[in-house]
Amino acid sequence: MSASGKDPLGRVILDFSKDKVERQIIVESDICDDDFIDASYLFRSYEEMPKMEQIALEQCTGTVLDIGAGAGIHSKILIEKGFTVKAIDVSEGAVEYMKSIGIDAEVQDFFQVEEQYDTLLMMMNGIGIAGELANLEHTLLQAKKMLRENGQILCDSTDVKYLYMDDEGGMWVDLSTEYYGNFHFRMHYDDQSTDWFDWLYINFDKLEEAANKVGMKVEMLCEEETQYLARITHN
Repeated sequence: MSASGKDPLGRVILDFSKDKVERQIIVESDICDDDFIDASYLFRSYEEMPKMEQIALEQCTGTVLDIGAGAGIHSKILIEKGFTVKAIDVSEGAVEYMKSIGIDAEVQDFFQVEEQYDTLLMMMNGIGIAGELANLEHTLLQAKKMLRENGQILCDSTDVKYLYMDDEGGMWVDLSTEYYGNFHFRMHYDDQSTDWFDWLYINFDKLEEAANKVGMKVEMLCEEETQYLARITHN
């Protein structure tokens, strides 16, 4: 348990792992209504995963860094397939749980990673760690340093433009101002709450544009309605 009281993800993972009683993380946003993450979803099996996650796992190669690994569900599957996997998360509770089930996990900030890997796995909109569009190129440059010569980033995200559309299909925000995918969140569970943090939802065109600017290329692997899975590699 986080002594600081700012680790709702870690607390819910540790609690659910002990008794399998359903509980929820409340995700508060300054833009839309509260969302909820069921604890059981953090422990989903391969069969329960969205198609995009299944495809991403099938596309992994070489040594893998699972970024924002949570309860380690992706790492666990890859390890069972024989991959060498390192998992990182900023949640102390999540890392404590992953270590307890035998995953090589560490509390680490993505922007401080110095090692190189063949695959960087960034599921559940992990690329959102950029925080805002203005920081996306910096985030991709950091990821580029972490990739071996023929390495790849596998990431999914969502074009959230639909949140700002009225019934006639028009937009009720000025798209020429701040990028509509820049979000501000706070998470709550029990007596644990995070501070407000920035999180980016990036559409494919903007991702491709930023990647090209830092000498990388992007391939669409899967697209379903507003969501997509992409592979980013050295140019």
